Amino acid sequence: MVSREVTVNNQVGLHARPATFFIQKASEFRSSIWVEKEERQVNAKSLLGVLSLGIIKGTVIRILADGADEEAAVAALAELISSNFYE
Repeated sequence: MVSREVTVNNQVGLHARPATFFIQKASEFRSSIWVEKEERQVNAKSLLGVLSLGIIKGTVIRILADGADEEAAVAALAELISSNFYE
């Protein structure tokens, strides 16, 4: 299992359009992937789950992955967030 903490810095946080990009990227990987905010952990491939976390600008989240491509999955999702979803 691999994990990494990242800070969401884009203007709207992880809502609607950015969340869709995040889920699409997560779905490219075979590993099980989760997003954790404080004590809550949800499936990173679930739009409803990710939106339910209420991630706003400045929130620190943890991305966790377990599986054959876990390192690549965490790196790709952390890069997507760090890039502010290529805005």
